[in-house]
Amino acid sequence: MSVTAIHMNTINHLPTTCKTLNLQLPICSNHRFALCIRRNPNYSLSQLLPKTLNGYSSHSPSSSYVNRRSRFNTRKRLSVSMEWQDCTVKMEVDVPVSVAYNFYLDRESFPKWMPFISSVEVLKDKPDLSRWSLKYNAFGQDIKYSWLARNLQPTPNQKIHWRSLEGLPNKGSVRFFPKGPSSCLVELTVSYEVPALLTPVASALRPFLENLLRGGLERFAALAKTT
Repeated sequence: MSVTAIHMNTINHLPTTCKTLNLQLPICSNHRFALCIRRNPNYSLSQLLPKTLNGYSSHSPSSSYVNRRSRFNTRKRLSVSMEWQDCTVKMEVDVPVSVAYNFYLDRESFPKWMPFISSVEVLKDKPDLSRWSLKYNAFGQDIKYSWLARNLQPTPNQKIHWRSLEGLPNKGSVRFFPKGPSSCLVELTVSYEVPALLTPVASALRPFLENLLRGGLERFAALAKTT
């Protein structure tokens, strides 16, 4: 069999990936590969190819595409969607609905009755915006977060709702339902993105926060009576 025939027979038995990637095989410039095959039938073609990652030449356009795609897939695997949770608590308050509504509108009074809110500052020039700070010891660590929130257009004596613009992602609403001339039902819903720090305890976070919100509404109900 001629050297050329040996070349063609070897190429025809190459894996499909090698032929598809149009590799520049160093076997046509001399008879080195053919001689190696004659002397040792088990001689590997990879011993003549450039030593690069995955066996492809780093100068091959196809290998560059493979490398870029590999890096893209790695980044895609590392990106994780954060979990959102919703908490809803209800409390009957022995004050007229208008009293409960106006008392809840006073955002800077939140630290007086919501246990995990340490401070609230309403912006003087933009009263629909407010800066919030959260501070609480739970799950064996000091938890501290802050955010800027915007109060959305309310429905008087019925609904107040908000969403964060920066900082800890959260949003929520509080609804007021009259139960009679001197009492109402307050329904508070808070939605938040679970912080990375608390991801390991995410399953325990919702019931824990629901208890805190319920305790906060109990203090809210007591303080609302004194207004």
